[in-house]
Amino acid sequence: MKMDTQRMRLFRDRKEAGIKLAERLSGYRTVENVLVLALPRGGVPVAFEVAKSLEVSLEVFITRKLRSPNNPELAVGALAENGEVFLNEGLLDYYSEEYLKQEISYQREEIKRRQALYRGGKELPSLSGKTIILIDDGIATGATMIATIRALRASNVKKLIVAVPVAPHEIIRELSRLTDKLVVLYTPSSFIAVGVYYVDFRQVSDDEVKEYIERAKTVGRSHEEAKA
Repeated sequence: MKMDTQRMRLFRDRKEAGIKLAERLSGYRTVENVLVLALPRGGVPVAFEVAKSLEVSLEVFITRKLRSPNNPELAVGALAENGEVFLNEGLLDYYSEEYLKQEISYQREEIKRRQALYRGGKELPSLSGKTIILIDDGIATGATMIATIRALRASNVKKLIVAVPVAPHEIIRELSRLTDKLVVLYTPSSFIAVGVYYVDFRQVSDDEVKEYIERAKTVGRSHEEAKA
């Protein structure tokens, strides 16, 4: 039987997903020392709407998927910008150690490129003692998110909340165990791919990421001036 993919479309675009996610996170508007972290590139438009609604700062945390050589969309694991590596144990027998070393090296250079592009080469500000809301546009295998969670735990954050518009049932239990709070708007019983649940899931460019970061700074300054 052919699936009606139109019925699966839950969000018009990432902006709408971010607005809906912000509604679920509204309680953090009164919490001190909150920082919204986005996984670029797709998580940035979603996170921007949340940061704007909560009136908190927005930063990006760069984690790169370690790709399968035969299927780049399949995550063998992930590399976080602080060096944390997560490997999918169930897939390791299919790839040589040499390939994994090459892929990690390639993604490490890509992380450096994005650090230079998004933050002028600067490292993230200290996350110690902060309540972090970590956002992506959705979760598929969970490899990228798990590597990021492990990296943030090593940064001595106070609390870690993961918030996404859509994720498969299979990953919920593990993510709940790794985080202080997990917010998922929709967990389809038969997960296909993140993009299926959006009408507009076009790729987000580096220039757009930079624009969102700059817009977030402007919004933040406006909020501070209003409080003064």
